Order: sequence, then structure tokens, then C-alpha cells
Amino acid sequence: MTEMLMLALVLLAVGALVVSWSASRLDHLHTRLERMDATLDAELLRRSAATLELATSGALDPATALVLADAAHQARRVPRDQREEAESALTEALIVAFDSPEGLPAAGEEWAAEMVADLAAGSRRVQTARRLYNGTVTVTRNRRRSRFVRVFHLAGRAPMPEAIEFDDRVPAAFQR
Repeated sequence: MTEMLMLALVLLAVGALVVSWSASRLDHLHTRLERMDATLDAELLRRSAATLELATSGALDPATALVLADAAHQARRVPRDQREEAESALTEALIVAFDSPEGLPAAGEEWAAEMVADLAAGSRRVQTARRLYNGTVTVTRNRRRSRFVRVFHLAGRAPMPEAIEFDDRVPAAFQR
């Protein structure tokens, strides 16, 4: 009888460790997801700031500058639930403005070239940050869908994470 009790206690302890480890892993994924979301937000803000800086610098023709400034301004002001649409619009404006090297400021303007380089780097960082975020969403969603996590209700009341989908293409003139 004592051996059976000991075996039951060992199995209970091992089960508790497995549940605890799984809950900890899921919590780690949710924390990572929050960090990735903050990183993506920061990169989106940097890209729109770089766009606004270039648009107001006088290095672009007035029509292009106005379109870019408006798109960047909208991307910064929209509520979070409309972010994808506004960011896609900003990407589209950048594609139209810089789809070819002719859209870039004159080569002799070193200060303008630096602004364009910052915007190009920002566009690439947005693309990378969104892909990393969506990869983390996929891993988290797959983990949360496992039977073990659902049976033991390890996700608690945390909402199911959603991927962020918007056009994040980098204009042709920004390609390395």
C-alpha cells in the first residue's frame, strides 16, 4: 500500500511539473509576443517619422511630398484596429513615390540621401518586425491549440493572438 501511495505521489509530482512547465512556456510565448508587438509598433513609428521628415524636407516634388506626408500622418493617428489599412496605404504611397530611382532626390543632396537611406532601412525593419511578430503568433496559436493546453486551461483568459497583415513591400529604389 505504501508503494502505491509513493507511486501516486511521484506521478502527481511529475504531472504537476509538466503542467507547470507548459504553463511557463506558454507565458513565455505571450511575453515574447508582447515584446514583438512593441518592436513592430516602434518600427512603424520610425518609418512614418522618417517618411514625414523626408516629405517636409523640401527634397521631393510638392505633390509627392504631400501624398507621403498625408499617408505617414494617417499611419500615426489611426486607432490600433485600423492600423493595417493605414500602414498598407503608407507602403503603397512609398511604392508609388520610390518605385524607380527617378523618384529619389538628386544625388548631390547628401542630407536628402541620408534621409532616404533612413527611410529605406526603416522599411526593411518594418518588414522584418512584422514577419517575426507573425511567426511568434503562429507558434503561440499552435501551442494554445494543443489538447494539453486546452484541457488544463493553461492560456487562462488571454485572447488568442492574431497575425498582423498589411502590405510591407520595400520600394524598388530602396533595394540594396
